[in-house]
Amino acid sequence: MSHLPTPIAAPVPTATAEMAATIKGWARELGFGTLGITDTDLSAAEPGLLRWLQKQYHGDMDYMAKHGTKRSRPAELVPGTLRVLSVTMDYLPAELTDSWQVLEDGERAYIARYAMGRDYHKVMRKKLQQLCTRITDTFGHCETRVFADSAPVLEVALATKAGLGWRGKHTLLLNRQQGSWFFLGEIYTNLPLPIDAPTSAHCGSCTACIDICPTRAIVAPYELDARRCISYLTIEHKGTIPEELRPLMGNRVYGCDDCQLVCPWNKYAVRSHEADFQVRHGLDQASFVACFGWTKDIFAQRMAGSAIYRIGYAQWLRNLAVGLGNAPYSTAVVNALQARANDADPLVREHVAWALRQQQQRAAAQQLSDNN
Repeated sequence: MSHLPTPIAAPVPTATAEMAATIKGWARELGFGTLGITDTDLSAAEPGLLRWLQKQYHGDMDYMAKHGTKRSRPAELVPGTLRVLSVTMDYLPAELTDSWQVLEDGERAYIARYAMGRDYHKVMRKKLQQLCTRITDTFGHCETRVFADSAPVLEVALATKAGLGWRGKHTLLLNRQQGSWFFLGEIYTNLPLPIDAPTSAHCGSCTACIDICPTRAIVAPYELDARRCISYLTIEHKGTIPEELRPLMGNRVYGCDDCQLVCPWNKYAVRSHEADFQVRHGLDQASFVACFGWTKDIFAQRMAGSAIYRIGYAQWLRNLAVGLGNAPYSTAVVNALQARANDADPLVREHVAWALRQQQQRAAAQQLSDNN
C-alpha cells in the first residue's frame, strides 16, 4: 500500500462546465478513453463493501479492510476532496494472439491481457500526473492527488457515479462503447467541477460471466469471492494454492480473463495503441516448458517493468507448476517438472510434486487406454 497523500488545501477557483470540457479534452489527448466527474458521496456503495469484507471474500488482501471506510469515503482519505475525476484507459493490445486459442492449448501459459506490456500502475500514474499538471498550470490554485490502483479507492463505484459505465455481474465496470478491457484511475481534487450523471445498466438477464467462471468465484450477480478467483490465486495469494482449485485453473498462470472474453459488450472493446501496453516477449502465447526453464535472472530481465515482476520468481514458478500439472502428458513437461523437483523454495517444490503426480496419473490413464 502506498503512503497516503497529504490533505488537500483551499481555497479553489470557481469551476465551470467549460473547464470540465477542457479537462476532458486534455484527457483524450493523453490517451485516456473517457473521463467522468463525480462527488465524494459513496454512501450507497459502502454497505456492500462492508458486507463483502464481513464475508471474508477479500481473502489475504488485508489492505482491503485495513483503512476501514476510507475506501468508500474519499473526503476522509484525502481531506478537502470535493470531486473525483475518474478515467478509463484501454489496454487490449492492437496485435494479440487469439485468447481462446491460447486457453485451448494446454502447452501454452495464459496470461491476463492487461499484463502483456509495461506495468499499468506506472503508465497510468504518469499520465494522470501530466493531466494534473495541465489543470493546475491552467486554472491556478487547486489541489490534486493521483491514484492508480495504489490506495484504498472504490474505483468501480466512483466510475459508475461519474457516468463511465455500470458494474457488471462480474463486478468489473462495463461501458457500451468500450466493453471492459480498460484500466481505471482517479484524481481527487478540491476543484468543484460540475458532476456527470450516471448511466443505466445493461446486463439484463445475461449470466455469461457467472456461467463461465472456471472456479465459480462469482458466487452471485455482482458478488465475487476473491478466494476462489484465479486472478487472486495467481497474483494476490502468496501461499499454497488449494489443491481442489488447481485443476480448475487450467493453463491460467497470471490472472484470468474468461468473464471478459465471454461478455457480449466486449465486441465493442477498443484496441489500445499505447506502446507500453503492447505485447512483450511473446507473453500472449508463452510456452509452459520455456517459461518454467527461466532462471531468476532471466525472469528479472524479461519481466522488468511488467506487473508480473511484482509477484516474484517463486510465485511465478508456483503458478507455472500448476499449469504444467494440468497440461497434456508429455516427456518434455515431465522433464521440466523433474528439473525443479528439489527446488530451493518449499512453495515451488510442493506445487511441482503435485504437478508430477498429475502427470503420472495422466500417463497411466493414457497407457491403459492404449492397451485397451
